[in-house]
Amino acid sequence: MAKALSHHDLSKLIGSIYDCALDPGRWEHALAGIRDALNAQTAVLHLDDLANDRLLIYRTVGIEPYWLEQQAKYIPEIHARLLEDLSTWPSLDVPHVVSRHTPQTYQETSRYFQECLKPQGLVDVMSFFLIHTPTRLAGFAVARHKRQGIITEREIKLGRLLLPHVRRSVIISNMLDIGTVERAGMAEALDALTCAVVLTNERGAVLHANRSAKHMLRSGGPIQDVRGILQAKIPSASKELHSAIMLAAQDEASIGKTGLAVLLSESGLPPVFARVLPMAGGDLRAGMEPAAVAAVFIGNAPDEHDAAGMLARAFGLTMAETRVLASLVAGHTLAETAASLHIANATAKTHLDNIFQKTGASRQADLMRLVMQIVPPAGQPGP
Repeated sequence: MAKALSHHDLSKLIGSIYDCALDPGRWEHALAGIRDALNAQTAVLHLDDLANDRLLIYRTVGIEPYWLEQQAKYIPEIHARLLEDLSTWPSLDVPHVVSRHTPQTYQETSRYFQECLKPQGLVDVMSFFLIHTPTRLAGFAVARHKRQGIITEREIKLGRLLLPHVRRSVIISNMLDIGTVERAGMAEALDALTCAVVLTNERGAVLHANRSAKHMLRSGGPIQDVRGILQAKIPSASKELHSAIMLAAQDEASIGKTGLAVLLSESGLPPVFARVLPMAGGDLRAGMEPAAVAAVFIGNAPDEHDAAGMLARAFGLTMAETRVLASLVAGHTLAETAASLHIANATAKTHLDNIFQKTGASRQADLMRLVMQIVPPAGQPGP
């Protein structure tokens, strides 16, 4: 049985995960830490193109090159099985564990299990979902060898603890849209970004605001500089923002979901979100200048999938309903949506009817107007 992870080791692991937000080349190191903490044989971070059954990003540790090459043959089967399971999945925060969620009869007849996993001695796989849309699936997973046994509650609990940190790092890395951030050039690198970024100390004092953030502060946007302290116009948003900054300063392992997506905009306005990246820990972030404890990223305009996710949270849509909505917002017909999601037309129609009932819309045009109310014009930063 694996020993419990000490608080020091947990903080060090989470620090390595956050370093990946600024330098994606560090993911192999972070994945090795995740693998070891979960007492696993392998670990992967992936971004899948579901429409074309291919991998867009695939960072791995513990998998021999031969098996990496072989695994490519089974991607269509892997995608089909995951999509089938996700169609009834309760939440993206719940991990998928083969030994608990994949029928033994399927494992015994699956080419992937019998020809790829079994020859490697792998007996269990735990997958965590970061992002899921009709065309994309991002997540991280670990696999255990027979000598390590199947996944237990310890690994599930620890994996769920790591999930929001991995998700935050991946989201912020996507927002950056830059390569490695040089230690000496943090301010210059941030100034080149289109999204607003503010570096703060533990009190929320503004140490540096990039060009986009300065414009937002001057133009009366959703954030403001009040006597040198970063504030949101909405009091509840300011409270969560400062709570996340304090956690980032004290112990980034405790930040969890706090500050992962802080809604800054007022009701009736296009939504603008802030995401807090801890800066005091890790090998990379702690050495940067200016020496900040937190970087607050004010997000770019969300795409249709982000909009579907926002509506889902606002109106309590299920995962299946959210996938149907995202496909419709992307411009697909209901029949095309059903085909891409591998569900019957009648099932897609039932999901759409449920969306209408929950949102108060009576037709797809009304639904699109509702979506457009929360999505800023394409390519435009938030106010």
